[in-house]
Amino acid sequence: MGQIEVPAGVVEYDMTGSGPPVVLLHGVLMDHTVWDEVLPLLPDGFTYVRPVLPLGAHRRPMRADADLTLHGLTGVVADVLDALGLEDVTLVHSDWGGGLFLTARGRDRRVARQVILPCEAFDNFPPGLPGRMLTLAARMPGGLALAARQLRVGPLRRLPVLFGRMARRPVPDALVRRWTEPLLADRLVRRDLRAYCTGPLDKAGLVRDTEALSWFPGEALVLWSPDNRVMPPEHGRRLARLLPAGRYAEVPGAYVLSMLDEPQAVAREIGRFLTSA
Repeated sequence: MGQIEVPAGVVEYDMTGSGPPVVLLHGVLMDHTVWDEVLPLLPDGFTYVRPVLPLGAHRRPMRADADLTLHGLTGVVADVLDALGLEDVTLVHSDWGGGLFLTARGRDRRVARQVILPCEAFDNFPPGLPGRMLTLAARMPGGLALAARQLRVGPLRRLPVLFGRMARRPVPDALVRRWTEPLLADRLVRRDLRAYCTGPLDKAGLVRDTEALSWFPGEALVLWSPDNRVMPPEHGRRLARLLPAGRYAEVPGAYVLSMLDEPQAVAREIGRFLTSA
Protein backbone atom coordinates (compact mmCIF):
# COMPACT_ATOMS: atom_id res chain seq x y z
CA MET A 1 0.00 0.00 0.00
CA GLY A 2 1.16 3.50 -0.79
CA GLN A 3 0.65 6.46 1.53
CA ILE A 4 -0.08 10.08 0.72
CA GLU A 5 -0.34 13.00 3.13
CA VAL A 6 -3.30 15.36 2.81
CA PRO A 7 -4.47 18.11 5.18
CA ALA A 8 -6.72 15.66 7.09
CA GLY A 9 -3.92 13.10 7.67
CA VAL A 10 -2.25 10.17 5.94
CA VAL A 11 -4.37 8.26 3.41
CA GLU A 12 -3.36 4.81 2.20
CA TYR A 13 -3.99 3.75 -1.38
CA ASP A 14 -3.45 0.88 -3.78
CA MET A 15 -2.28 1.62 -7.33
CA THR A 16 -1.83 -0.77 -10.22
CA GLY A 17 -1.47 -0.57 -14.01
CA SER A 18 -0.42 2.27 -16.27
CA GLY A 19 -2.33 4.77 -18.35
CA PRO A 20 -5.17 7.21 -17.65
CA PRO A 21 -6.19 7.09 -13.97
CA VAL A 22 -9.36 5.41 -12.73
CA VAL A 23 -10.08 6.12 -9.06
CA LEU A 24 -12.36 3.56 -7.36
CA LEU A 25 -14.07 4.81 -4.20
CA HIS A 26 -15.71 2.69 -1.49
CA GLY A 27 -18.40 3.05 1.14
CA VAL A 28 -18.72 3.34 4.90
CA LEU A 29 -17.20 0.50 6.97
CA MET A 30 -15.37 -0.76 3.87
CA ASP A 31 -12.00 -0.27 2.23
CA HIS A 32 -10.44 -0.68 -1.22
CA THR A 33 -10.80 -4.48 -1.09
CA VAL A 34 -14.48 -4.17 -1.97
CA TRP A 35 -13.16 -3.93 -5.57
CA ASP A 36 -10.92 -7.02 -5.39
CA GLU A 37 -13.14 -9.22 -7.57
CA VAL A 38 -13.69 -6.56 -10.23
CA LEU A 39 -10.15 -5.19 -10.52
CA PRO A 40 -8.60 -8.18 -12.41
CA LEU A 41 -11.47 -8.06 -14.91
CA LEU A 42 -11.02 -4.40 -15.88
CA PRO A 43 -9.20 -3.56 -19.13
CA ASP A 44 -5.47 -2.96 -19.39
CA GLY A 45 -4.16 0.45 -20.34
CA PHE A 46 -5.35 2.29 -17.22
CA THR A 47 -3.95 3.10 -13.81
CA TYR A 48 -6.36 1.91 -11.13
CA VAL A 49 -6.15 3.83 -7.86
CA ARG A 50 -8.05 2.68 -4.77
CA PRO A 51 -7.75 5.12 -1.84
CA VAL A 52 -8.76 4.04 1.67
CA LEU A 53 -11.02 6.84 2.85
CA PRO A 54 -11.47 7.51 6.60
CA LEU A 55 -14.89 5.84 6.71
CA GLY A 56 -14.29 3.31 9.48
CA ALA A 57 -12.13 0.63 7.87
CA HIS A 58 -9.01 2.81 7.59
CA ARG A 59 -5.89 1.85 9.51
CA ARG A 60 -4.36 5.32 9.80
CA PRO A 61 -6.46 7.60 12.04
CA MET A 62 -6.84 11.16 10.81
CA ARG A 63 -5.59 14.25 12.60
CA ALA A 64 -7.57 15.24 15.68
CA ASP A 65 -8.64 18.53 14.08
CA ALA A 66 -9.57 17.04 10.69
CA ASP A 67 -12.98 17.89 9.26
CA LEU A 68 -14.55 14.47 8.79
CA THR A 69 -18.09 15.62 8.15
CA LEU A 70 -19.62 14.85 4.76
CA HIS A 71 -18.32 18.20 3.47
CA GLY A 72 -14.86 17.52 4.87
CA LEU A 73 -14.62 14.02 3.40
CA THR A 74 -15.58 15.35 -0.02
CA GLY A 75 -12.55 17.57 0.37
CA VAL A 76 -10.39 14.56 1.31
CA VAL A 77 -11.22 12.94 -2.06
CA ALA A 78 -10.16 16.11 -3.90
CA ASP A 79 -7.04 16.39 -1.74
CA VAL A 80 -6.02 12.82 -2.62
CA LEU A 81 -6.37 13.55 -6.35
CA ASP A 82 -4.29 16.70 -5.87
CA ALA A 83 -1.61 15.00 -3.77
CA LEU A 84 -1.20 12.18 -6.30
CA GLY A 85 -1.12 14.67 -9.18
CA LEU A 86 -3.78 12.79 -11.12
CA GLU A 87 -5.23 14.34 -14.28
CA ASP A 88 -8.19 13.36 -16.50
CA VAL A 89 -9.49 11.04 -13.80
CA THR A 90 -12.40 8.65 -14.23
CA LEU A 91 -13.97 8.75 -10.76
CA VAL A 92 -16.01 5.70 -9.74
CA HIS A 93 -18.55 6.13 -6.92
CA SER A 94 -20.10 3.36 -4.83
CA ASP A 95 -22.30 3.39 -1.70
CA TRP A 96 -20.86 6.61 -0.22
CA GLY A 97 -22.13 9.63 -2.13
CA GLY A 98 -19.82 12.39 -0.92
CA GLY A 99 -17.63 12.15 -3.99
CA LEU A 100 -20.56 13.34 -6.11
CA PHE A 101 -20.23 16.78 -4.54
CA LEU A 102 -16.85 17.71 -6.03
CA THR A 103 -18.61 19.70 -8.72
CA ALA A 104 -20.74 21.60 -6.20
CA ARG A 105 -17.57 22.43 -4.23
CA GLY A 106 -15.69 23.57 -7.34
CA ARG A 107 -13.10 20.80 -6.87
CA ASP A 108 -13.71 18.56 -9.87
CA ARG A 109 -10.95 20.06 -12.07
CA ARG A 110 -9.07 16.75 -12.16
CA VAL A 111 -12.17 14.66 -12.96
CA ALA A 112 -12.86 14.04 -16.65
CA ARG A 113 -15.43 11.21 -16.47
CA GLN A 114 -17.55 9.56 -13.80
CA VAL A 115 -19.07 6.15 -13.14
CA ILE A 116 -21.82 6.12 -10.53
CA LEU A 117 -22.81 2.81 -8.97
CA PRO A 118 -25.64 2.76 -6.40
CA CYS A 119 -24.74 5.40 -3.84
CA GLU A 120 -26.17 8.13 -1.65
CA ALA A 121 -27.61 11.03 -3.63
CA PHE A 122 -30.14 13.83 -3.34
CA ASP A 123 -31.76 13.57 0.14
CA ASN A 124 -30.85 9.91 0.78
CA PHE A 125 -28.29 10.63 3.56
CA PRO A 126 -27.91 8.46 5.60
CA PRO A 127 -29.17 5.81 3.20
CA GLY A 128 -32.06 3.53 4.08
CA LEU A 129 -32.32 1.30 7.10
CA PRO A 130 -28.58 0.38 7.30
CA GLY A 131 -27.56 4.04 7.22
CA ARG A 132 -30.02 5.06 9.90
CA MET A 133 -28.95 2.21 12.16
CA LEU A 134 -25.26 3.12 11.80
CA THR A 135 -26.02 6.73 12.67
CA LEU A 136 -27.91 5.57 15.75
CA ALA A 137 -25.02 3.29 16.77
CA ALA A 138 -22.56 6.18 16.43
CA ARG A 139 -24.57 8.22 18.94
CA MET A 140 -24.67 5.43 21.55
CA PRO A 141 -21.75 4.75 23.94
CA GLY A 142 -19.97 1.68 22.58
CA GLY A 143 -22.40 1.51 19.68
CA LEU A 144 -19.87 1.42 16.86
CA ALA A 145 -17.87 -1.41 18.43
CA LEU A 146 -21.09 -3.34 19.01
CA ALA A 147 -22.12 -2.85 15.37
CA ALA A 148 -18.70 -4.09 14.22
CA ARG A 149 -19.00 -7.23 16.33
CA GLN A 150 -22.47 -7.91 14.98
CA LEU A 151 -21.19 -7.60 11.42
CA ARG A 152 -18.73 -10.41 12.16
CA VAL A 153 -21.57 -12.86 12.87
CA GLY A 154 -22.87 -14.27 9.59
CA PRO A 155 -26.59 -14.63 10.45
CA LEU A 156 -26.66 -11.16 12.02
CA ARG A 157 -24.75 -9.65 9.11
CA ARG A 158 -27.48 -10.76 6.72
CA LEU A 159 -30.19 -8.88 8.64
CA PRO A 160 -31.74 -5.89 6.80
CA VAL A 161 -30.35 -3.44 9.38
CA LEU A 162 -26.77 -4.54 8.60
CA PHE A 163 -25.65 -5.93 5.22
CA GLY A 164 -28.81 -7.83 4.29
CA ARG A 165 -29.93 -5.06 1.95
CA MET A 166 -26.45 -4.08 0.87
CA ALA A 167 -25.44 -7.32 -0.88
CA ARG A 168 -27.60 -10.07 -2.36
CA ARG A 169 -24.86 -12.66 -1.86
CA PRO A 170 -23.39 -13.17 1.63
CA VAL A 171 -20.37 -10.92 2.14
CA PRO A 172 -17.37 -13.19 2.92
CA ASP A 173 -16.28 -13.47 6.55
CA ALA A 174 -12.66 -12.64 5.72
CA LEU A 175 -13.68 -9.39 4.02
CA VAL A 176 -15.87 -8.26 6.91
CA ARG A 177 -13.22 -9.15 9.50
CA ARG A 178 -10.74 -6.99 7.61
CA TRP A 179 -13.18 -4.09 7.40
CA THR A 180 -14.10 -4.19 11.10
CA GLU A 181 -10.64 -4.83 12.54
CA PRO A 182 -9.53 -1.16 12.68
CA LEU A 183 -12.81 -0.09 14.28
CA LEU A 184 -12.48 -2.70 17.02
CA ALA A 185 -8.77 -2.17 17.60
CA ASP A 186 -8.39 1.61 17.58
CA ARG A 187 -10.50 4.15 19.45
CA LEU A 188 -9.20 6.90 17.12
CA VAL A 189 -10.69 5.10 14.11
CA ARG A 190 -13.97 4.97 16.03
CA ARG A 191 -13.57 8.70 16.70
CA ASP A 192 -13.13 9.35 12.97
CA LEU A 193 -16.21 7.34 11.98
CA ARG A 194 -18.26 8.90 14.75
CA ALA A 195 -17.33 12.37 13.49
CA TYR A 196 -18.65 11.45 10.06
CA CYS A 197 -21.83 9.71 11.24
CA THR A 198 -22.85 12.49 13.63
CA GLY A 199 -21.98 15.41 11.36
CA PRO A 200 -24.70 17.89 10.33
CA LEU A 201 -26.84 17.16 7.27
CA ASP A 202 -28.85 19.79 5.41
CA LYS A 203 -31.28 17.81 3.27
CA ALA A 204 -32.13 20.74 0.98
CA GLY A 205 -28.42 21.50 0.61
CA LEU A 206 -27.66 17.87 -0.23
CA VAL A 207 -30.21 17.97 -3.04
CA ARG A 208 -28.70 21.18 -4.39
CA ASP A 209 -25.20 19.74 -4.21
CA THR A 210 -26.30 16.63 -6.11
CA GLU A 211 -28.07 18.70 -8.74
CA ALA A 212 -24.83 20.64 -9.29
CA LEU A 213 -23.80 17.63 -11.38
CA SER A 214 -25.76 19.33 -14.15
CA TRP A 215 -22.65 21.52 -14.51
CA PHE A 216 -20.33 18.55 -15.01
CA PRO A 217 -19.32 18.53 -18.69
CA GLY A 218 -17.67 15.11 -18.95
CA GLU A 219 -19.12 11.75 -19.90
CA ALA A 220 -20.77 9.76 -17.13
CA LEU A 221 -22.15 6.25 -16.73
CA VAL A 222 -24.80 5.65 -14.10
CA LEU A 223 -24.59 1.91 -13.43
CA TRP A 224 -27.47 1.24 -11.04
CA SER A 225 -28.95 -1.87 -9.44
CA PRO A 226 -32.74 -1.59 -9.74
CA ASP A 227 -33.34 -4.42 -7.26
CA ASN A 228 -31.70 -2.73 -4.27
CA ARG A 229 -33.84 -1.24 -1.48
CA VAL A 230 -31.30 1.19 -0.02
CA MET A 231 -30.46 3.50 -2.92
CA PRO A 232 -33.78 4.24 -4.69
CA PRO A 233 -33.91 3.05 -8.32
CA GLU A 234 -35.38 6.39 -9.41
CA HIS A 235 -32.25 8.12 -8.13
CA GLY A 236 -30.16 6.29 -10.72
CA ARG A 237 -32.35 7.37 -13.62
CA ARG A 238 -32.56 10.90 -12.19
CA LEU A 239 -28.77 11.16 -12.00
CA ALA A 240 -28.43 10.00 -15.61
CA ARG A 241 -30.90 12.69 -16.76
CA LEU A 242 -29.16 15.31 -14.66
CA LEU A 243 -25.69 14.78 -16.14
CA PRO A 244 -25.40 16.50 -19.54
CA ALA A 245 -23.38 13.62 -21.01
CA GLY A 246 -24.80 10.88 -18.80
CA ARG A 247 -26.09 7.48 -19.80
CA TYR A 248 -27.86 4.83 -17.77
CA ALA A 249 -27.27 1.07 -17.47
CA GLU A 250 -28.39 -1.56 -14.99
CA VAL A 251 -26.95 -4.57 -13.16
CA PRO A 252 -29.98 -6.80 -12.58
CA GLY A 253 -30.02 -9.06 -9.56
CA ALA A 254 -27.52 -7.01 -7.58
CA TYR A 255 -28.02 -4.82 -4.53
CA VAL A 256 -25.95 -1.79 -3.52
CA LEU A 257 -22.62 -3.64 -3.58
CA SER A 258 -22.97 -4.76 -7.17
CA MET A 259 -19.20 -5.27 -7.46
CA LEU A 260 -19.60 -8.13 -4.96
CA ASP A 261 -22.90 -9.49 -6.28
CA GLU A 262 -22.15 -9.33 -10.02
CA PRO A 263 -18.44 -8.55 -10.50
CA GLN A 264 -18.32 -9.70 -14.13
CA ALA A 265 -21.28 -7.53 -15.15
CA VAL A 266 -19.86 -4.51 -13.32
CA ALA A 267 -16.41 -4.99 -14.88
CA ARG A 268 -17.93 -5.43 -18.34
CA GLU A 269 -19.95 -2.19 -18.15
CA ILE A 270 -17.12 -0.15 -16.64
CA GLY A 271 -14.69 -1.59 -19.18
CA ARG A 272 -16.95 -0.63 -22.08
CA PHE A 273 -17.22 2.88 -20.73
CA LEU A 274 -13.48 3.27 -20.19
CA THR A 275 -12.58 2.06 -23.67
CA SER A 276 -15.28 4.05 -25.50
CA ALA A 277 -13.69 7.48 -24.99
